[in-house]
Amino acid sequence: MSPEEHDGVLAATSHLPHVAAWALARAVAVRRGTGPDPLHFSGPSLRDMTRIAGASVEMWRDILLANGAAVMREIGIFRDELDEMAAAIEKRDGARLEAVLGGAREFRLALEREAGQSVEPARGPLLGVVRIPGDKSIGHRSLILGALAEGVTEIRGLSPGEDNASTLSVLGSLGVRASRDGDRVTIEGVGAGGLQAPTQRLDCGNSGTTIRMMCGVLAGRSFEVTLDGDDSLRRRPMERVAAPLRSLGAVIETTDGCPPVRIGPGRLRAGRVELDVASAQVKTAVLLAGLQAQGKTTVVEPATSRDHTERLLPMFGVEVERPDARTSRVRGPAVLRAASVDVPGDPSAAAFWLVAGSIVPGSRLELRGVSMNPTRTGALDVLLAMGARIEIRRRPPAGREPVADLVVEASELRGIEVVGETMLRAIDEFPALAVAAAVAHGQTRFADGAELRVKESDRIAAMAAGLGDLGVDVEESADGMIVRGGAELAGGAVDACGDHRIAMAFAVAALVARRPVRIRGAGVMAVSDPGFLASLERVRGGAS
Repeated sequence: MSPEEHDGVLAATSHLPHVAAWALARAVAVRRGTGPDPLHFSGPSLRDMTRIAGASVEMWRDILLANGAAVMREIGIFRDELDEMAAAIEKRDGARLEAVLGGAREFRLALEREAGQSVEPARGPLLGVVRIPGDKSIGHRSLILGALAEGVTEIRGLSPGEDNASTLSVLGSLGVRASRDGDRVTIEGVGAGGLQAPTQRLDCGNSGTTIRMMCGVLAGRSFEVTLDGDDSLRRRPMERVAAPLRSLGAVIETTDGCPPVRIGPGRLRAGRVELDVASAQVKTAVLLAGLQAQGKTTVVEPATSRDHTERLLPMFGVEVERPDARTSRVRGPAVLRAASVDVPGDPSAAAFWLVAGSIVPGSRLELRGVSMNPTRTGALDVLLAMGARIEIRRRPPAGREPVADLVVEASELRGIEVVGETMLRAIDEFPALAVAAAVAHGQTRFADGAELRVKESDRIAAMAAGLGDLGVDVEESADGMIVRGGAELAGGAVDACGDHRIAMAFAVAALVARRPVRIRGAGVMAVSDPGFLASLERVRGGAS
């Protein structure tokens, strides 16, 4: 970059934060001697915000004077932002203030996701018990159905990740009251017609499940609403859900086929919808819309997708007809009743631990309470076919979901073919399986996974590039890739591409690399499992 560009960007990202920290410290310090001493009431917020005000005064005097013109420009922008918030507070303009705070929060989350993280190779076996976060798919559906039900729904085991939090936030903007204590959530349902018009567009964050399912919830309402998300979500295809909903009478517009999505007032009618792609998200959106229409709404898929919605709806008092594995049918209008839901562990999250336990020599990990829904065990089946040593200990079901503890021990993996229906069932776990393929002896071919190109990232390209950077022989194709495994991974730097599963996959790969692996954007792991790296540290060397 040019010297001018350098001075400008450093003024914004380094110099202005120091100016703000010193100004904040001075602003609070003036209270000393005029009443209660602020030092006696200060918590982590003030300490965190003023930490860098402890830097060298002489050095920063010289820096600020040397780059004075650029710093003054940034101070002016900062002053404008303070004035904007002050005006909103003074006028008691909640919508304006929420918009300002929301934009700032989105930048902060993006900043966290960009942060790099180095993961060290394992110096010994992974040993211990791992608590798998609650299944995100079941969590999304439980929150939505609880909001639409009459009465109070209690959900236990909700994932700590940002995706489920996005659904909870969106429901709150629609007038649904909920309280959360760790992984327990209590929702006060508003009934089928109780959702309120939001005051601004609904932020779905990074969650494709949130935005697609909420399209079905909000279709046919009496108010207009816009669904949006972060930069990654704005690249996700939405016509696949918009078109089926339009066939039922929904008024819905996408932005060049992607978010933001505008849904207008409309009247839904029951009907038969045949989907072009097998998608549990789209199927659920259509069923949720069908609950509002008069008569039976039928969804037919070209292949079987996960069936959590069909298992949950009867718990909320709505029967689902299943003439065959690819067809689901509901009758509306339906009245949902509050339920009590236990969310089992997420099998997609468990896949990373199954791979880690398989590839690090001497390892033995026990994964507690994992969902064994037959539409979600594709990765488990693939790893068993590769020679993984995994014991399945069945437990009592969680509602209508089968559950088991999984015990994985290190083993020699071999390359196989992951294609067709197997690939479809394991598509969310592809990044973890690609790491297993890189360590396995022989060649593994992944095919029939074109859907991977339009996930949170282009997962085929992201995994091919990252594994290649680690020294793995990878040949990319339109709908998958060939991995020639068995060689030691070199270590180095990779890019998470804004995708939580890519970041977690390379954290697992780092365990068997010669050198540490630095993952750019590792903070995105918080989308599904904020505690993943901490859990990884606990099982290194036998801690549980």
